[in-house]
Amino acid sequence: MAEHDALSPVREAYDAVAPVYADRFADSLRDEPLDRAFLSAFAEISRASGNGRVADLGCGPGYVTAYLDGLGLEVSGVDASPEMIGLARRAYPGLRFDVGSMAALDFDDGVLGGILSRWSIIHTPPPELPAILAEFSRVLAPGGCLLLGFWAGGDASDPARVFDHAVAPAYRWWPDRLAEMLLESGLAEVARMVCEPRPADLRQFQAIHLLVRKDLPV
Repeated sequence: MAEHDALSPVREAYDAVAPVYADRFADSLRDEPLDRAFLSAFAEISRASGNGRVADLGCGPGYVTAYLDGLGLEVSGVDASPEMIGLARRAYPGLRFDVGSMAALDFDDGVLGGILSRWSIIHTPPPELPAILAEFSRVLAPGGCLLLGFWAGGDASDPARVFDHAVAPAYRWWPDRLAEMLLESGLAEVARMVCEPRPADLRQFQAIHLLVRKDLPV
């Protein structure tokens, strides 16, 4: 699978911290009932499309991929970091994990019933994001859905704002603008969950879960 050149610094940064990252976030879904509920809704809608095949893009060490597998989906994981993929393969040998780029997905057109992109687009420079959203749309089947997780920020005049991320440069997005960009790629908003930061959260940003669906043929 071809690697997008702009991902090299991000890939190298995550390679360097892969074991620490995996240990820190291994149980992160345990204390997030709203995240689990939205993932369950995503799984149900993906199956309802008639195609239960799902890709977890930016899967990291694979714990969310494994969670989706437990929900009965035919799921595989993709990540730019070879170290992360190595950890995922060792932790979940029964699942498929591949090194790859969201900018050039190794899937045929319209073969996926669902895509999970959970905090993986945050490292994409804003000018490059429309092409990645178009790639998501390309591989989704009509009626298939995308669940996108990201941090909120910006406004109508400045929809993407850089923030200090511990691993690699990252961006927060004004949710309405990101929903517009998705619609321009043929992905219409179905639901949006906004989670306010808690006092103990490392980042005092809203967490956005945006569920969109690919248009059905008219």
